[in-house]
Amino acid sequence: MMNQETLTAFERLSEILDTLRRECPWDRVQTLDSLRYLTIEEVYELSEAILTRDQDNPTGPNDDLKKELGDLFMHLMFYAKIAEDEGRFTLADVLNGICDKLIGRHPFIYNKDEYHGESWEQLKMHEGRRSVLEGVPASLPPLVKALRMQQKASGIGYRRPDGDLAPHEGMSEEEYGDLLFGLIHWANDHGINADDALAKSNIRFAQEVKRYEESKEASK
Repeated sequence: MMNQETLTAFERLSEILDTLRRECPWDRVQTLDSLRYLTIEEVYELSEAILTRDQDNPTGPNDDLKKELGDLFMHLMFYAKIAEDEGRFTLADVLNGICDKLIGRHPFIYNKDEYHGESWEQLKMHEGRRSVLEGVPASLPPLVKALRMQQKASGIGYRRPDGDLAPHEGMSEEEYGDLLFGLIHWANDHGINADDALAKSNIRFAQEVKRYEESKEASK
């Protein structure tokens, strides 16, 4: 259960956003569209905070992660406030909607008499989707999209046969794409998130470049 301190903080944020919508010139003119790119930026900042959370203080409070969660939480509530101002729906509608969805997707907990062993993806299909891939946004970055498509397909028992996972001379763009797709598939099979793995490699590479630049500067 949510304790009183958390409820008070939730109400405080709600009241602050109401005040800003009335009195701040910038907040007053924001729309669902104007916030969209800012929210995408916040999601990436949260992603980076998650990936780097233990670099400087493995057992500490992770202030960056806490900050980015707060920023994103504010954005989500801000969208609900804007939608309510426009007469679309309320914050309560949003919260009750996700509650209903979670209950519906967990019949093995909330409705055991109607659960017949369906997988997570099969349960989603009961919501009217025609394909398991309908839940994958078209605008996802290609690597993340490949990862999510494979995970969803495996949820209904489909698996692409493994191909040759080795590059070779004269490889075409299509073959190279299939190689990357196959490597992501291999990672899934071995409990590795390919997007996380590449993101962490990017961080390590950036650190290597920084050390190289510092060594060159020191040798002058």
